[in-house]
Amino acid sequence: MSESAEVVTPPGGPAPAEEAPLPEDVLDRDEVGDDVAPGDGGLPSVEDILSDLERVTAERDGYLAERDEYLLLAQSKQAELENLRKRVAKQQADEVTRRTASVVRNLLPVLDAFDYGVGHGDESLRPLQGQLLNILSSEGLERIADADTDFDPEQHEAVAHEPGEDGRQVVAEVMRPGYRWQGHLVRPAMVRVRG
Repeated sequence: MSESAEVVTPPGGPAPAEEAPLPEDVLDRDEVGDDVAPGDGGLPSVEDILSDLERVTAERDGYLAERDEYLLLAQSKQAELENLRKRVAKQQADEVTRRTASVVRNLLPVLDAFDYGVGHGDESLRPLQGQLLNILSSEGLERIADADTDFDPEQHEAVAHEPGEDGRQVVAEVMRPGYRWQGHLVRPAMVRVRG
């Protein structure tokens, strides 16, 4: 019967093999090469390290400059997009205002008919006129129909003129009211001017 030696493995796996020290003759200058001095262990020179550091620094600076360029481009495109959004929103709002002003402009003859009827003594039209004006006023309609105010060629259309005492031009009579829709003149008031 042969006795076999039992191999015991420590917990955690086999123990690492210890490296045997290299003999001195392996580190001889002739075997290592002419570019490494004896005892320097093959380390690069200070000049090589500085040269590599300058090269890496230049590459880093190039990457940083490229990053900054892309960042500026992205910020520029973001600003352009935001300006486009604002411009489109403004154009849409202007289009809505223009279209509603067109509807209001088409209602002006109805308002004129109410004014004509009430002006000729038909008081039964006054509640309907008031209701229509209140609805349109709540949406942004302004009536230009004040007499004894300064004449403003931006909102008044002078169709008659009479002399005045102080030389100041004043609205003497409103012959047909004017209207503004959400701040924009839809129709100037037709007036007689004194002065």
